[in-house]
Amino acid sequence: MTLQFASHVKLRREAIESFDRYPFSLPAVRDLHSLELHPKVTFFVGENGSGKSTLLEAMAVAFGFNPEGGTKNFCFGTRTSHSELHEFIRVVKGFRKPKDGFFLRAESFFNVATEIEKLDREFSFGPRVIESYGGISLHEQSHGESFFALLMNRFGGSGLYILDEPEAALSPQRQLSVLARIHDLVNDESQFIIATCSPILMAYPDSWIYSCSESGLTRVNYYETEQYQVTHDFLSNPERMLRILLGDEAPKP
Repeated sequence: MTLQFASHVKLRREAIESFDRYPFSLPAVRDLHSLELHPKVTFFVGENGSGKSTLLEAMAVAFGFNPEGGTKNFCFGTRTSHSELHEFIRVVKGFRKPKDGFFLRAESFFNVATEIEKLDREFSFGPRVIESYGGISLHEQSHGESFFALLMNRFGGSGLYILDEPEAALSPQRQLSVLARIHDLVNDESQFIIATCSPILMAYPDSWIYSCSESGLTRVNYYETEQYQVTHDFLSNPERMLRILLGDEAPKP
């Protein structure tokens, strides 16, 4: 028995007819059998097209979240774009149920904001939905501000939070603030599963990092990630990196 909300992700390989077609041909899926999740924070990192977001989306849908994002109470659909992978994913749950939860899918968060406004135009005896997100329309804020408002206001602890590239609209300074917020929520018995390319977010110490590559999913430490190594090499000697990328004519930064 485990206290965490989600302990393992298993792929029902026996039900898959072929691994030569999408999404089963993706590196992150092709060699997946059973994957253990960290009780606090699990990161999935990798190049574009490696399948990390597709896998995260399938896990969220298998757990009962709306494919476009939101809480389990959201059931809208703007455009069907998620894969069938969730039908073959089994999330092994603990005996405790989360009191809260949210699936943040960066590319469709606009649709979540639109759905909130739609719900608030309908008659209700309760408070407006937007009050749980800080009280200001998410469409009246920048992309980054709306993301930050979500984490600071809607996430309430004792929850399972699945985030797909939450850094997409955040400045480095805001990413540091998100890192601190994640820590606060972890201390409030929350669990996070995050797909990211941000070397700032994946630096969270009490976590596991799974790297998605052509060889499949491999658990790595922070300093082994390509995201850390590339960022470190660039910041250590930007002039050298610019000369390599742009040639000898590259101006000094």
